[in-house]
Amino acid sequence: MKYYELVLENEQFMGVNAISVVENPAIEEEFIALSAQQVSFAIQSEEKRIIIGPVLIPNKPIYRKDDKTGEEYYVFFTDKTIRQSAELFLKKGLQAATTTEHSQQVSGVTTIEQWIIEDEVHDKSRKYGMNYPIGTWMQTRKVDNEKVWEDVKSGKYKGYSIEGWFAHKPSLEVAMSSMAEIEEQEAEHLVELYVLGAVKGILKKDKRLKAGQRVVMEAYSDYPDAVRNNAKRGIELNEKGGNKCATAVGKIRAQQLADGKPLSFDTVKRMFSYLSRAEEYYDESDSSACGTISYLLWGGLAAKRWAESKIKENEKQS
Repeated sequence: MKYYELVLENEQFMGVNAISVVENPAIEEEFIALSAQQVSFAIQSEEKRIIIGPVLIPNKPIYRKDDKTGEEYYVFFTDKTIRQSAELFLKKGLQAATTTEHSQQVSGVTTIEQWIIEDEVHDKSRKYGMNYPIGTWMQTRKVDNEKVWEDVKSGKYKGYSIEGWFAHKPSLEVAMSSMAEIEEQEAEHLVELYVLGAVKGILKKDKRLKAGQRVVMEAYSDYPDAVRNNAKRGIELNEKGGNKCATAVGKIRAQQLADGKPLSFDTVKRMFSYLSRAEEYYDESDSSACGTISYLLWGGLAAKRWAESKIKENEKQS
């Protein structure tokens, strides 16, 4: 089953725009109304009508099913997106934006405090028996609305749920699976190029070839320094992350580029195809993402442009 990270691509139009007090919320299309990851909030003060609970918990998979297509998948928020969303919620002045069951807007329910859990032992939430992970967005809300307060006390409303808009981004598992599939094709090509090509050069019945002579293939090594630098950067980032973001083929390609080794025209075409397909997983702002690292290992955008130019040159000559 696929996993999608929910991200803020545009702060002006995206983010949490209301907090709903709910029992069993649902998700509709791209509109996020989540509570599957939530648990019951606690009544911090019955006399003062104050409740406390988590708004979003980092990296917790939330099961979803598209009503139109029937597709089943999981979504999740990283601690980075959660912190960004919490800050944006206050910046937009949405402290009083409240609904019940994602349907009815109500007044008299206001955020009076919020924070991100940063200490597993001494966080305020521990006082109320809540053991949420670091990075969780917590909120304390004052309930002056009589009807809502009665429903909270009766147990009808059990927790917070967000309402808002977020973009779907393939997660690490999705990106690595897709990119590994692409690289498998390149692996087959490498075997053909560096092994079978040599064998063919030996066995080919051509009077121009002497025994043991290899086929000479046209090769290119005039790619720009940016390509080499991208490959070196990819190697550096991959090593920093424990070498988790590259297949054997990706490592071979990166070392070839970093060393300025010549590439056959078939490899140039493969490189352009790979970079064109893998580009969607590249995130310039996230140097730890495997999609970013793998893309750099293959030379990045500079390599894609260079490979494309070589292909066009070849087409003109043929």
